[in-house]
Amino acid sequence: GVKEIGIIVGPNKEQVIETVKSENWNVDAGAEIEFIYQGEPKGLAHTILVAEDFLDDDFVMYLGDNILREGIVEHAKKFKGNNYDASIMLTEVENPQQFGVADINEDGTIKRLVEKPKVPPGNLALVGIYFFKPVILEACKHIKPSWRNELEITDAIQWLIDNGYEVGWTKVQGWWKDTGKPEDILEANRLILDDIKTKNEGTAE
Repeated sequence: GVKEIGIIVGPNKEQVIETVKSENWNVDAGAEIEFIYQGEPKGLAHTILVAEDFLDDDFVMYLGDNILREGIVEHAKKFKGNNYDASIMLTEVENPQQFGVADINEDGTIKRLVEKPKVPPGNLALVGIYFFKPVILEACKHIKPSWRNELEITDAIQWLIDNGYEVGWTKVQGWWKDTGKPEDILEANRLILDDIKTKNEGTAE
């Protein structure tokens, strides 16, 4: 259902633009693609501020190194159906210390988000895919840079929670891969190949 796509690009923008433009998106998917330049990597919340003119409606923020077996259609429907101001996707992990982790209240609502906690409140980690209403822009303008001098998206979502906005969450059922390292890309490739059903409708002579 997405027809407008804004791709955040940095110093290697020529490579990204060339690769994306090698496909004919207008014919195949009816999508309009806009490239939005971020001068320096100041954090995920900063990319939202950079894209402010583009973000005039509800949107999904999809970090490019995420691959989900089931896709995001059902998660998007729940975001819309529940009229959330923001919705995050969570998945169970064995090493929550390496991720942003959600601390969930007994009633199932989100209490707080913790980035790479030494003592995790649970094992539900944030997947790098978020659904937002434009109010997230206000949140991004209210937060301060973190210890690594970046505007963290977890801080912006926490601002929404602290200020009474509705932040929901959905759980990833199938596999999810963060393909930030070469071995992760190879593993994702194996998982996708495992799902492909072979078919032969011809005859061999």
